[in-house]
Amino acid sequence: MLDRDLARLYEVETRVLNQAVRRNLERFPPDFMFSLTREEIMGISQFVISSGHAKADTLKFSKNVMVFTEHGVAMLSSVLSSPRAVQVNINIMRTFAKLREIITQHKNLAIKLDDLEKKYDAQFKVVFDAIHRLMAPPETKRRRIGFLVKEKKARYGR
Repeated sequence: MLDRDLARLYEVETRVLNQAVRRNLERFPPDFMFSLTREEIMGISQFVISSGHAKADTLKFSKNVMVFTEHGVAMLSSVLSSPRAVQVNINIMRTFAKLREIITQHKNLAIKLDDLEKKYDAQFKVVFDAIHRLMAPPETKRRRIGFLVKEKKARYGR
């Protein structure tokens, strides 16, 4: 998660969050937190959509953007000890746990399905194909570019 997103959740300024982290750098090894390069900042700034906040619009002008991993977010609770920070941290950790659970369930289901597919012969191939199609992420429908004229064709000749 980006420092500015966490700061918004914790209801502190980004610089305040980063100052607290810099004062406690020994708590944030590279697998807990890292800085984005200038090229990475420019790359992600193309995807930031203005949400009415001036900070969202200034990402590409930022000199330094910190990124926190799940462990870094957990460590932030020891650095930012306000009641708001504690509650936000609890909710973020629950979200990470739920994401891991969903990913694990999907992997386990795919493994079980592969095992069943190997066990049974071609008579269930149609069933397995249907299940695979249901498990696949939905394809996004592409909108046609341009416009469609809805008027009767002109009659020529005669």
